[in-house]
Amino acid sequence: MALKDTLHWRYATKSYNDDKVAQEKIDSILEAIRLAPSSSGLQPFKVLIITNPELKAQLQPICANQQQISTSSHLLIFAAWDEYTPERINAFFEYSNGIRNLPASVTDDYRLSLLDSFGSMSKEQQYVHASKQCYIALGFALVAAAELGVDATPMEGFDNQAVNALLKLPEHGLNSSVLLALGYRDTESDWLVKLEKVRRDKAHMFVEIA
Repeated sequence: MALKDTLHWRYATKSYNDDKVAQEKIDSILEAIRLAPSSSGLQPFKVLIITNPELKAQLQPICANQQQISTSSHLLIFAAWDEYTPERINAFFEYSNGIRNLPASVTDDYRLSLLDSFGSMSKEQQYVHASKQCYIALGFALVAAAELGVDATPMEGFDNQAVNALLKLPEHGLNSSVLLALGYRDTESDWLVKLEKVRRDKAHMFVEIA
């Protein structure tokens, strides 16, 4: 399908059937996430991939009891850094310089500017910034899934603190940001599957400033 048709096909799936998404397709979606851009290339998050039915059952009550949590083939949890520590920033530049075969002196000014910039933010502001990077990657995942014929549901309706506690995210310096369920639509029980996609028209969406 053309990209426009692919994007028209996808929707926020409300009910999944029992079919499992092949690992090859999951790997392609994860690669799209990995290749997504992020501010300064820091990629300040991790993605938890959950397939265990018991764990998904534990998550469902603290995720607004949304059935996509338990019926999905795979559940991705985007967990942002809780703060931009000097250790994290320095480790990124060491890794990046190694990949690009650059001496530290080439990137030191930029590294120091980031340390200064993030150092001026509160911990909450740092988390908000990192969480925004999760959403960029989420968008890439949604398009990749649609391209592969995999249904997906992005979700914000969850108890952030309860999810963090269940998965012990604070122990790893992480804070849950957004969820993505993956699977295949249940065409019999999903109330949204046969309804027309509703989007505002272009005249109300875009403002051209010449």
